[in-house]
Amino acid sequence: MERSALATLMIALLFLTAASAAFAAPAYFPVDRTYYPYYPSLIKWEKTEAGFTEPEVCQGCHPQQYNEWTGSVHALAFQDPIYQGELNKGFKAVGHEVTRQCEGCHSPAGVVTGEIKGPGLKGLGRMALAGVSCDICHSISGVTHGQTPSHEPENGSFILAPGIDSKDGPKLIKRGPAKPSAECGGGFHECAESPLHTQADLCAGCHQVYHYESHFPLESTYLEWKHGPYAQKDIHCQDCHMVETDTFIRTADTFRKPERSEYRHYFSGANYLLYYLAGAAAKKAGDKDLAALLEKKYQMAVEKLKAAAEIEIHPVYRNGALAEVRVRVKNIRAGHNLPTSLTNVREMWLEVTAKDVGGNIVLFSGALDKSGSLAQNTRLFNSDGMGRDFHFAIDPWVVTAFSRHDTIPPRGYKDAWFGVLPVKKKGSVTVEARLLYRQADQKVAGKLLHAVPEDIDLEKTYGISAEVAVPIVEMTRTKASFTSKEK
Repeated sequence: MERSALATLMIALLFLTAASAAFAAPAYFPVDRTYYPYYPSLIKWEKTEAGFTEPEVCQGCHPQQYNEWTGSVHALAFQDPIYQGELNKGFKAVGHEVTRQCEGCHSPAGVVTGEIKGPGLKGLGRMALAGVSCDICHSISGVTHGQTPSHEPENGSFILAPGIDSKDGPKLIKRGPAKPSAECGGGFHECAESPLHTQADLCAGCHQVYHYESHFPLESTYLEWKHGPYAQKDIHCQDCHMVETDTFIRTADTFRKPERSEYRHYFSGANYLLYYLAGAAAKKAGDKDLAALLEKKYQMAVEKLKAAAEIEIHPVYRNGALAEVRVRVKNIRAGHNLPTSLTNVREMWLEVTAKDVGGNIVLFSGALDKSGSLAQNTRLFNSDGMGRDFHFAIDPWVVTAFSRHDTIPPRGYKDAWFGVLPVKKKGSVTVEARLLYRQADQKVAGKLLHAVPEDIDLEKTYGISAEVAVPIVEMTRTKASFTSKEK
């Protein structure tokens, strides 16, 4: 009897073990932590005695490029107070083993050298503080996009190789898009031509941000581009974001690449809030030259936003009377979706007003309330995140899917319909539509600035408080008049 009970117990245990093994099968996104030692950052570092080079050293031979890079989103990537606030929140919520994912793209050298151990700027060397500096991009020797857990570019899937060890000692090797001359590097470093530096794949690793565990794409800028007409026409990130605004417009309109002499190290995009805050810090420090440079970059970002979209307005009649207006928003120049990147944080919306011949408002949508948040009936183009419980979430370490994703693809459009109140006075109805953009809801931005690490003093450094108003950019506007009765 005892033997029978023991045998039954052993069979039951074997069954449970087998069942447990089945449930513990390898995840759909397996991670080779030997191959990716900085996981969830997917940077690889070919470590040698050839170290990283600070940007001020590069300035000696490349003053123009250094000046273009200074104050750029790459230069400010790690010091940005909005980023530091988010990093600090994440660090407290899930720890450094997770937030290292963010640090890998905001300060690659600081991560692979082990210098960065969490949020804050105190005690860090120049390379860590310099964010995405000259030596980061020009030390990239390859990418591992196909080897990532998702088999797509994500979370810094590139290889850093600043140089090699030779019999004569360490040799620096810097890579770029052009065939180097015999004098390239001036004896300080060797030069290598890199086709990768002309392609979007160079940028892809850090412009595809995936959840650290579920590998859901929180930001999918690269794939938006790859699956659209600009990739098909061989127009890459560099062709729009490393040129002056007029060159960007020409390239986007004609699908003709810029000339070699037209490329700049601006890395200009829609992140104007970063320039806005950095400009405030420069003014607070009394650095007029830097403040002017940042104002130029701010205006460049705003100009790109204003060039990206167009609006059309069309009437909709029912039973002979004007019942609705249809507003079509067209992405005419962005090579990725509009908006892109952190679409569950960024806000692009329509403000629509219609008045009858007597000046009476028969339609209004897109207002801000007293707290700076958008009214519920606002037509937004962005995303809503949700966590594993399928409830609303906004923090990137929580968001594992989108419950709503409503952005406009390259050369595509989205329509929005707005109901019109009965028009009492016969005559024309004038409709004005404005497309507006800001990088975050006022409350969201305030929470992030409130969360900055203790060593960042907003008042002392930037001359602001956490309640600073987030600038709103009018991307475009149009006006049209229609008869209140169908002809």
